[in-house]
Amino acid sequence: MSGEEAPTLQQQPEQEKKPDEPPPAAAAEAPQESASSPAAEEKPLSWRALVLTGHGGYEKIKLQVKTQTRPQLQAGEVLVRLKACGLNFAELLGKQGLYELLPAPPVILGMEGSGVIEAVGEGVTDRKVGDRVITMSRSGMWQEVVVVSANLTFPMPEQMSFEEGAAIPINYITAYMMLFEMANVRPGKSVLIHMAAGGVGIAVTQLCQTVPDVTVFGTASAAKHETIAQGGVTHPIDYRTKDYMEEIRKISPKGVDIVLDPLGGSDTQKGFSLLRPLGTLVVFGAANCVTGQKKNLLAMAKTWYNQLSLTALKLMQSNKAVCGFHLGYITDGELISRTMFKLLELYDQGKIKPRIDSCYHFEQVTDAMKRMHERQNIGKVILLPEAKEEEAKEEEAKEEEAAESKSNPEPVENVEKTEAAIDEKEEEATEEVKAED
Repeated sequence: MSGEEAPTLQQQPEQEKKPDEPPPAAAAEAPQESASSPAAEEKPLSWRALVLTGHGGYEKIKLQVKTQTRPQLQAGEVLVRLKACGLNFAELLGKQGLYELLPAPPVILGMEGSGVIEAVGEGVTDRKVGDRVITMSRSGMWQEVVVVSANLTFPMPEQMSFEEGAAIPINYITAYMMLFEMANVRPGKSVLIHMAAGGVGIAVTQLCQTVPDVTVFGTASAAKHETIAQGGVTHPIDYRTKDYMEEIRKISPKGVDIVLDPLGGSDTQKGFSLLRPLGTLVVFGAANCVTGQKKNLLAMAKTWYNQLSLTALKLMQSNKAVCGFHLGYITDGELISRTMFKLLELYDQGKIKPRIDSCYHFEQVTDAMKRMHERQNIGKVILLPEAKEEEAKEEEAKEEEAAESKSNPEPVENVEKTEAAIDEKEEEATEEVKAED
């Protein structure tokens, strides 16, 4: 949830040629190989991107291919070819027009990714072409290439996969800051995390294990209990069939020290009531607002009506703390960088490791979002910018065929047909591909 906009992509071959319009990137400009290479400036760049064309259902997210001239990298920028991108709940909110930091459509979604640096701008001395890095942005990361500030790239440990790299920034920074910067988790404390099988939930669980004797209560459907228990949740609770407040009280009559609430509404009230004296409630989401594919005004009204309302006097008398956390509104780049490097250090030490639930190609973005929306995932859902294998092979075959026709002169009639096929392919590059349902 931190960054800006980035270049655009395609879903199943249809492109747009706009030589005069630079591709949106996390840093704002379009990708380029070398800041000073004339060849790089002349050669156009094509890339695939997932674009939100309007608010509503899954059909509003379209895969596009754009071909544009390569603009110059600005000082301090790098061009990254992404190999994996993370899917977050914020994208589900953004699709419905409920994520206030997302620019108005059309806009490229995505806040995190990992890949390889293909070019560096002037003044970049601590990054080089070929470096494997993690990067992040408020939007614009769901595409094959992005231009970002070198300060928003983080070298990946050698043993880390691109999928793991894309799974770390949003979930783990959120979890780390809530636990250590806000709630001040310490040995012997107890923590309640909702949606414990999600990306943030698993990050919270793993980070709690870096502190001795921390008890973790986690809500999740029964089918996920075995997995989250193996991952470190001390007391899994099935929120669908049981009252989690009653279950927690049975185990810990005095309640818990820390409640991390991504739900909002009545669950925030419940979380506050579960706190022990001197306990901390951190609200970091409003998942209860999202009930279907499109914006649900009734669910929003219900969540708003049931929200926690307190006076300063009541807070003082209860001896409890209430905090709000939104990574997108943290503008302190040094704080974010410091947290990322700390997380990478923990990864190197084997203390944290993202759990990848599933990987989907850009063409399958609808399936990926449905999986998260229906809460089927256990861990991180990853999007892969690379075309699906069968489609990539088709494109390769077409290119080989075109190359052969050039090296082996054919009758004029066949040459004309080949040229017509190439022209037709170029025309397809101006069209737009819709994501699969």
